[in-house]
Amino acid sequence: MNQEVNEFIEALKESWQRDLSAKLREVVHQAIPDVQERIQYKKPHFLKNGKYAAVISTSKDAVSFTIFNAAVLELPEDKFDGPPERKTLKLRQGDPFDPGYLVSLVIQASSSL
Repeated sequence: MNQEVNEFIEALKESWQRDLSAKLREVVHQAIPDVQERIQYKKPHFLKNGKYAAVISTSKDAVSFTIFNAAVLELPEDKFDGPPERKTLKLRQGDPFDPGYLVSLVIQASSSL
């Protein structure tokens, strides 16, 4: 695990954003065991074979999780936004999400990276 990503998560002001970001990070690690992590554009990026697989970003009231190479995925339109090649799930405090489902999506999307 990348120390800069650790520091990014620890520095989040809201505890629910820290917890959610840590859970999303774990989703990526379950999906891509040899994932590379780095901070780029002031947010955690996750790479497989040097190509973007996922990004976690935060705003005042949300945590967003973007999956790259997402054109192959069948996603519920009411949950994910963005162009076909990258889809973003925006989660606000208390929003439920299924980590197992996200792991399967990241596995599918990153399988050709």
